[in-house]
Amino acid sequence: MSGTPYCDVAFNLPLAHPLTYQTGEHAEACAIGTRVVAPVGKRSLTGFVIGLHDSAPATRAAIRPLTRIVDREPLFDENYTGLARWVAEMYLCSLGEALAAMAPTGRSERELPPIGGEDESFSPVPVALSAPQQYAVSRILESEQRMFYLYGKTGSGKTEVFLHAAEALIATGRAVIYLVPEITLTHQLVDSIRARFGEQIAVLHSGLTPSQRLKEWRRIQAGDANLVVGARSAVFAPVRQLGLIVLDEEHEGSYKSGATPRYHARQVAMKRCAEAGARLVMGSATPSVEAWHLMQLNRFERLVLTERLSGGAPPRVEAVDLSRTDRGLSRELIDEIRATYRAGRQSILLLNRRGFTYFFHCRSCGFEMQCAHCAVALTYHKNREAMVCHYCGYRTRPVQICPDCGSLDVGYSGFGTQKLEEDLIREFPELRISRLDTDAVRKKGVLAETLRAFHRGETDMLIGTQMVAKGLNFPGVRLVGIVTADTGLQMPDFRAVERTFSLIVQVSGRAGRFAPDGRVLVQTFKPFHEAIRQAVGGEVERFYERELEVRRELRFPPFTRLIRVVVRGKDASKVRSAAERLGDALRRELRRTPEPGFEVLGPAECPIAMIASRHRLHVLVRSTAFGRMHAALSRVLGETKPPHGVYLEPDVDPVQLM
Repeated sequence: MSGTPYCDVAFNLPLAHPLTYQTGEHAEACAIGTRVVAPVGKRSLTGFVIGLHDSAPATRAAIRPLTRIVDREPLFDENYTGLARWVAEMYLCSLGEALAAMAPTGRSERELPPIGGEDESFSPVPVALSAPQQYAVSRILESEQRMFYLYGKTGSGKTEVFLHAAEALIATGRAVIYLVPEITLTHQLVDSIRARFGEQIAVLHSGLTPSQRLKEWRRIQAGDANLVVGARSAVFAPVRQLGLIVLDEEHEGSYKSGATPRYHARQVAMKRCAEAGARLVMGSATPSVEAWHLMQLNRFERLVLTERLSGGAPPRVEAVDLSRTDRGLSRELIDEIRATYRAGRQSILLLNRRGFTYFFHCRSCGFEMQCAHCAVALTYHKNREAMVCHYCGYRTRPVQICPDCGSLDVGYSGFGTQKLEEDLIREFPELRISRLDTDAVRKKGVLAETLRAFHRGETDMLIGTQMVAKGLNFPGVRLVGIVTADTGLQMPDFRAVERTFSLIVQVSGRAGRFAPDGRVLVQTFKPFHEAIRQAVGGEVERFYERELEVRRELRFPPFTRLIRVVVRGKDASKVRSAAERLGDALRRELRRTPEPGFEVLGPAECPIAMIASRHRLHVLVRSTAFGRMHAALSRVLGETKPPHGVYLEPDVDPVQLM
């Protein structure tokens, strides 16, 4: 304990510096890493103690006392504060904002709920490895290289490689962090790891309350758990003696935070491993284009798994041209669903759009029904009898008359998972069908039970959004259908092609994992589009080769680095003025420190120009010299004070530009 009279406190606010307080009666309990409640203006806020000192700072303002101490023991030490400082500097936020994203917020430690689910996919004990798997494990444990990429088709045994490497390092007293894209979709994996590692495992996931998360944090901090399994934020777990971080399904966009600080778990993992002398192992059947490029440069050692180990074979993949039909379900897909059912097997259908229909339009005047607060079309949800915005939650009643011209000649176009489910029930009344999307799994426990029922064969067909493409492993699946593979290609984003390719390959991997007769039908209006043709044909190497050529020509990552700053606010003129001033300031900074290939793009409207009644513009900065670009932007942001009601949101290495 310190006994010092003053402490520096960082709050979850965009403040350039921490605030200083008198410790007073709390002096003995106040330590670096503890949370405290203190007055900030007229409010009382919880912050993190990040410094202690004996003398008062030189200031004319009265130094106020702390209100109270929250923690009996610190949540973190000075080394952890160093990681937070790196996150704040790297992602252009305050130290308090970084710590708020990294540390738990619970006030008391509560018992954990069971994860639920049955161990049906992975062995609870180590299994014999194939020769390629053994080679991969030996390289991870023995190579002088510290960063590895385990590249292999779905079902090739990447998980067992990760777990064997983890066991070996834990046996030497080191700790392991195992990251997955979405913990809610990996019950089978978590249960398997728990069965294999017992009380050594701690799980950090969004289903925990803040107090339950704090309980796991304390176990990790005390060294009682040396294997941490979790989603993105688990990369910050306070493990002792870090030996390995596993980043499973590295390509997933969910590893990138969508709120301040907009960190990427891959980048934080690389930082932590470098500082701890630990090993980093990433894996996917569809690596990100950036990761593929780093493998080519030998920054990551590439380890390849080529065989499906569960007895299955690569499925037969076929593109179906939707321009030849006016239905959402082609005759080919309907016939395959029926054949699969008659064979006593299961089907998965993916449609990456929830709701019933998503496009109301007037045929007389061309009016399109958009959200009152966002520049996006409303989606019709039949079960709720409402038009809903998937960005801000705005809803209104469906209309049968054009609100603009009064015409009755109106209609709803397109279709989502709800309408697909209705059409399938009408076409196949004998099938037991479940839907898996955000709307269907709102009620607690529905997601896990839906997956368990499908795994036990109690459901004939599972339909859903991207959820059904992620990490699911079902022995009974023969058929996978992608209802419209083109949806992602319409996005105005340079990664749209990569995401479309990855989604087709990933969801195709759900078919025929335990039998040689898997079928995948990819319905598309663009069967000759390169990305779709290459995904269907399994031309993985060719896809990355071509995509890297395009990125090089257009000067997009991985050949440059991007920083995006979104300027948003309710007053359109203030937002436009602030964005233009920011762009001008960056160009002046560029002229002062000329850098080849340094570009400032914009300001321009974001592809979604308004969300929640906030107008949105963005400025992009692009360069091959990341350090100088980052320093220049940091200086400009530090000197820029936007008008009241306007916010600047920097995003380093953005994964989407919407």
